[in-house]
Amino acid sequence: MRVDTGQVFKLEDYRPSEFLIPETRLTFKLHPTRTLVQADLTIRTRSGGPSNAALVLDGDELQLRSLSINGTVLDAASYQATPDRLTINALPQADTFTVQIETEIAPENNKALSGLYRSSGNYTTQCEAEGFRRITYFLDRPDVLSVYTVRLEADASETPLLLSNGNPVESGSLADGQHYAVWHDPFPKPSYLFALVGGNLGVITDSFTTMSGREVELGIYVEHGKEARAAYAMDALKRSMRWDEEVFGLEYDLDVFNIVAVSDFNMGAMENKGLNIFNDKYVLADEVTATDADYAGIEAVIAHEYFHNWTGNRITCRDWFQLCLKEGLTVYRDHEFSADQRSRAVKRIAEVRGLRAQQFPEDQGPLAHPVRPRRYREINNFYTSTVYEKGSEVVRMIRTILGAADFRRGMDLYFERHDGDAATIEDFLKVFEDVSGRDLQQFALWYHQAGTPSVQVALRHDAAKREVTLHLEQALAPTPTESSKRLMHIPLQFGLVGPDGHDMAVHAADDSVEGDVIHLRKRQQTVRFTDVAERPVLSINRGFSAPIMLAMEQTAEDRMFLARHDSDLFARWQSMTTLATQALTQAYRTIRGGDTPVFDEALLALVGDTASDASLEPAYRALALSLPGEGDIAREIGQGIDPDAILGARNALVLAIASANADRFALIYEEMAASGAFSPDAASAGKRALRNVLLDYLSTPAGAVERAASQYERATNMTDRAAALAVLAHRQSGSPEAVAALADFEHRFRTEPLVMDKWFQIQATVPGAATVDAVRRLMRHEGFSIDNPNRVRSLVGAFAAANQTAFHAADGSGYTLFADAVIEVERRNPQVAARIATAFRSWRSLEPERQDKARQALVAISQHKDLSSDLRDIVERTLA
Repeated sequence: MRVDTGQVFKLEDYRPSEFLIPETRLTFKLHPTRTLVQADLTIRTRSGGPSNAALVLDGDELQLRSLSINGTVLDAASYQATPDRLTINALPQADTFTVQIETEIAPENNKALSGLYRSSGNYTTQCEAEGFRRITYFLDRPDVLSVYTVRLEADASETPLLLSNGNPVESGSLADGQHYAVWHDPFPKPSYLFALVGGNLGVITDSFTTMSGREVELGIYVEHGKEARAAYAMDALKRSMRWDEEVFGLEYDLDVFNIVAVSDFNMGAMENKGLNIFNDKYVLADEVTATDADYAGIEAVIAHEYFHNWTGNRITCRDWFQLCLKEGLTVYRDHEFSADQRSRAVKRIAEVRGLRAQQFPEDQGPLAHPVRPRRYREINNFYTSTVYEKGSEVVRMIRTILGAADFRRGMDLYFERHDGDAATIEDFLKVFEDVSGRDLQQFALWYHQAGTPSVQVALRHDAAKREVTLHLEQALAPTPTESSKRLMHIPLQFGLVGPDGHDMAVHAADDSVEGDVIHLRKRQQTVRFTDVAERPVLSINRGFSAPIMLAMEQTAEDRMFLARHDSDLFARWQSMTTLATQALTQAYRTIRGGDTPVFDEALLALVGDTASDASLEPAYRALALSLPGEGDIAREIGQGIDPDAILGARNALVLAIASANADRFALIYEEMAASGAFSPDAASAGKRALRNVLLDYLSTPAGAVERAASQYERATNMTDRAAALAVLAHRQSGSPEAVAALADFEHRFRTEPLVMDKWFQIQATVPGAATVDAVRRLMRHEGFSIDNPNRVRSLVGAFAAANQTAFHAADGSGYTLFADAVIEVERRNPQVAARIATAFRSWRSLEPERQDKARQALVAISQHKDLSSDLRDIVERTLA
């Protein structure tokens, strides 16, 4: 574990490395506790002549066994070796030479799951961002690209499978029951993309013929006995490969493409060149063990990691400040893939819900940072929603501003100009400027400024002049490291909806309007439309064309009208969500005032009508009926938040909707019942989604357990079973039916780790302070492991991130439990500890007593001895 040194890395301090490593040859003699790594590094000076500088290589907890240059063992006085750095002072007076380094590492003892580690009998690597330096001394930075040849040796009976990046070269037997395999990757790559896997795994194989006619061998490796569950992942991989050819013209470039699924993995997956390593959560699925959300997640993550082959691997990032260049761009690409595979409107709504739930709070709290950060203490802590999700939104805005044709031309030029490069955001923006002739300097502020812009909009209609005037004003609040903000370029898609429910033809008397997009560039901007006889209703930020907070002068009647008629399905959903949010915030204030909330019957009818509207696909109706979450309501309230009152307001509205629409909901629930064999396709999943949302409403009244209990007992797939279990546990907590279902679920799936994660998560998110003790008991459950990231996230992480009333229990017990758990996790896995600790990010928005208790818990963590750089960075920024 790296103890925090307090060092801050700054973008302005970037300098190219004086040395390059054009070729890397590695030999691994794999052993659980004594793996030997021989690295033969071809070193070349950047200047092309001899260098007088020392060669300084990165390390992390390494043990050096030998060191040579050009085959000559170095004298101990000519270098300094520590576990974290190797400095070689006496270098040959040449522009190219070879350094031979032998290190010894202990994969089985590596509980941080970074670098090379051994878990469940298999050797696995995770080198992003700085894990390669835990394997051997190296220039471990993304702008040092090298061609790798890797030889793996291991016991043939214990480790029959030997994989690395690139293409297989040779394999064979050795003495004493050992065997070997050699892999070569012809494409230069940074060290963070290095990978190896050694173990004993099952496999499913297939092939893919590229658009140029090359045959690519495909393999997905999983635990023995789980091969059939990888079939959907293989199908998603082949669809991803074909889509990237058809939409971006990008072809796969190696002879093989392998995926390995492991159970102990800090991330979702890793895009190592030709050898993707996945958390098995995003590979394994069948109807008995996986939900529809799992299937959709597998499809998206398989696509994301495959798309990295070009946006991340063939073109990588110059330094870690450019992380969004590969991650934000690739998220955009996987979002587009999923939209094409499923429903574009449904996918867009789901993306925006996730952005608001995760990234907006990040932007508005102590952990706020630009999409491209300018400084960091620990790079692992910048794998954030801002870099990924907001980074994707910035790419989407480029497409909105330029249009589809120029966006594609820009992407083509990016691949042509920068293939094989370690690129920057400036490189990326330049290609779009070059193909379109546009100046994107103001737009580039989306990469450079933290925070979520707010836009106020007001519409005025002058019937006499037949004119509509829009008044727009933008603002961007200060964030922790930026008090002064510059004006943004905000593209706002819009429509003027006439009384007949159809979009009006628009005639803008302003060059800031291009087609259906208003380009807001000034602090205050007025846009006029002529020849508008009747007053329209404004629909703006359609498709969530910009990631902003929108404040609009609009009546409830106008919002109701849009919720029923807007041709843009995202905007239609947004109007309905805004109405629900306003009702919930008013109910919150009513409860805080000691009264019982009453809801507008028009809103209750709107929900019922939307549920019944057969012109809308079931998946869309399911999202429309899903009320804003407790975190969404908290953000709307702003300060002095009482989580118990928020839950009370939400439960009151759910009950009111259920009571007003009970008969209608019951009929639709039955209509959505599946017939025939299970299918994970989007249409079938949409029906299950709507049915399960309705089940939640129908199970809200006290004692209404029969329908959920029946669905649990009769379920033939995990989607319906887990949904019924969650409804019983959350809506009818403590009832005999809920207790029996939880026990039955545990009994059925106690040998299925991924399914047991759901069992832990459902219980961790039961509302109410009593869940604090329940989580404490579950941490002692025989199925809980503090060493497994999935299990930690499903119990401890879900408790803090998704259970507002328990985590924020008024007596502070939730904070105490969580702080103790974070410290316990940190002893083993600092990355996971730091990521779950971000649950404290909004503590200052709570009411004063909870604020004080949360602060005490944060201080207690900060005072713990020998905190890792990962966790200390998060805690100190959260407290600042």
